[in-house]
Amino acid sequence: MKGLQLSAALIAAGVLAGCAPKGPEPIYYWGDYQQQIYSYYKKDSDPQKQIEALNLDIEKAKSVNKPVAPGLHAQLGLLYAKTGATDKAFGQFATEKQLFPESAPYMDFLMKKRQGVAQ
Repeated sequence: MKGLQLSAALIAAGVLAGCAPKGPEPIYYWGDYQQQIYSYYKKDSDPQKQIEALNLDIEKAKSVNKPVAPGLHAQLGLLYAKTGATDKAFGQFATEKQLFPESAPYMDFLMKKRQGVAQ
């Protein structure tokens, strides 16, 4: 009888554990963003490949109807600036400012710093 009670308790515990919530759903779509940041600072990846990966993350975020992670557009802007595409860089900085107003001082600083960059 004790074995039956123990078995019933274990089955009940297993069923309840399977119903437990998995945790909160992330607000932002992160995609490959964190890996791209890591590669950027290690300088072990081609900026153009990073640009492509981040643009792909933006498209994937749109497809799942989630906003991109804070800083993604700023990082994309830095990569565009690094490749000489200043207009695209400024566009990404402006998008970052629009989506995350708290980033405005830093985005303004980056745009001011990059004004002299040849296109």
